[in-house]
Amino acid sequence: MKKIFVIDWWLVVIFAFVAISGFGMHISGHRSIHEVWHNWAVVHTLSSVAFIVVGVLHIQTHWTWYKSLIKKGIGNKSRVTVILSVIYLIATITGLILLAVHGANSEIGLWHYRIGIVLTIIGLGHLLKRFKILRKSIEK
Repeated sequence: MKKIFVIDWWLVVIFAFVAISGFGMHISGHRSIHEVWHNWAVVHTLSSVAFIVVGVLHIQTHWTWYKSLIKKGIGNKSRVTVILSVIYLIATITGLILLAVHGANSEIGLWHYRIGIVLTIIGLGHLLKRFKILRKSIEK
């Protein structure tokens, strides 16, 4: 399998961990058992770090696309992918801010959660549009 598809498949798996743990952390925050919330937070933080690392590798494999976007403008490029890239950057920045502040029940934490929902929805659309190509990568 080509390196690009290995990276993409890792991104899919880690994306699932990030999304599920983010929702799990939010839901458990409404309950009084702090330990459950803490466990979700640990999984979410670790999987998010992995998502950033693999996300950077994913962007590197598609760097030509990004360079042409910068040089020539959006043109016929996928607007969804551009929006996804911007939302990914915002989610990453707000997540990093949460590491530096007491994020539980904070305004920035709530914004990170909202942005995460949007990122999850657009990310799933991005994935579904390309899933046929990903699936074929396994068959080869």
